[in-house]
Amino acid sequence: MLIRRERTGDAAAIDAVHRSAFAATYASATGNASATAVHTPVDPPEVALVRLLREDSAWMPTLSMVVEQHDDVVGHVCLTRAAVGPFPVLSLGPIGVRTDHQAGGVGSALMHAVLGAADALDEPVVGLLGSLGYYPRFGFLPGVRLGITPDEPEWTSHFQVRALSAYDPEITGDFRYAEPFYEL
Repeated sequence: MLIRRERTGDAAAIDAVHRSAFAATYASATGNASATAVHTPVDPPEVALVRLLREDSAWMPTLSMVVEQHDDVVGHVCLTRAAVGPFPVLSLGPIGVRTDHQAGGVGSALMHAVLGAADALDEPVVGLLGSLGYYPRFGFLPGVRLGITPDEPEWTSHFQVRALSAYDPEITGDFRYAEPFYEL
């Protein structure tokens, strides 16, 4: 397993990763059984989100990483610029692993790599919306415990943050994602 930064030619493979990782979840959430078909015209929103983020000023190419196995991209994660009031922070997501490589440590390896990279860049906080059963193993906790809340109140129950080495307790208030997160 090789973890590396996303390269220019990786976009189609990254789309395929998120398509594979989220198609079943998207199909069950929307009742769209065709979303799991091989030639579906309906992509899960994560595919479009990554494309939109790449075009946004919040995009951080140094923090978009893939897992490659045998020259095949099987996982992807990105961090983008977000804010808590006047403080620049990061948002995580999406993170995806192709279904044929899930439960093999690819997602955990991506999480450790991207969080380590963000910490090395002296970023203070990473926020995300996600599973309360999965992300705490990487040090995430409910944002309200650090006084950081999402700017969309309905997200509060699944909003989590991870304080990094450069964390400052003065970083409190509403967490604001990059614009593409609100466009989908």
